[in-house]
Amino acid sequence: MATGRTHRPATRSRGIPEATVARLPLYLRALTALSERSVPTVSSEELAAAAGVNSAKLRKDFSYLGSYGTRGVGYDVEYLVYQISRELGLTQDWPVVIVGIGNLGAALANYGGFASRGFRVAALIDADPAMAGKPVAGMPVQHTDDLERIIEDNGVSIGVIATPAGAAQQVCERLVAAGVTSILNFAPTVLSVPDGVDVRKVDLSIELQILAFHEQRKAGEEAAADGVVPPAAAKPHRKGPDGDVPAVMPA
Repeated sequence: MATGRTHRPATRSRGIPEATVARLPLYLRALTALSERSVPTVSSEELAAAAGVNSAKLRKDFSYLGSYGTRGVGYDVEYLVYQISRELGLTQDWPVVIVGIGNLGAALANYGGFASRGFRVAALIDADPAMAGKPVAGMPVQHTDDLERIIEDNGVSIGVIATPAGAAQQVCERLVAAGVTSILNFAPTVLSVPDGVDVRKVDLSIELQILAFHEQRKAGEEAAADGVVPPAAAKPHRKGPDGDVPAVMPA
């Protein structure tokens, strides 16, 4: 089986838009659920509904893969699973290192979905000497002093950063210098990387703040419908250098 350091996904060379690439995992998840139920074919409307997109967008996305389905029959579920898995690079082995084995890092290490989706956790790494050698998810934690050797020995091209914000950039730079070209960042900070390195950021606090915004807006709409001024709108303003400005939550 090929490893991630010697093969790269074909999506960019084939000119598939990034927005389409971002939706392929959604289609794959829906198709995998259908496959597990032994559903042989699916219409674009049914699959689009399961993936949470509209059917016209789905058909356009699949046209980039060269898959158009059969009128009156739909799409072959097993073939699409294979086709999308191949396009995403999931038919090969991707060794991954997780750096920062606190509560979040340990939870990620215990996540069973990595292996079933083509990712192999090759090593768990932490800066705390007291963590060295301790088993997490059946693997001994290794110290960050050995990070470069671990990446080289395991042919790692994908790194997961789950460290505190203050340590994330330094860890990122070491990963990149050692040959890692894709990073999944859980640290609450923006990473600076050179061209050719891809970073995906997962920030739970930002997602919660966005949900809070929508909840506040819904509450305001309901209050307005009842003729009541919501508490958020009634908060006092504070003085700024240019006069009154709304009170806001600090960033």
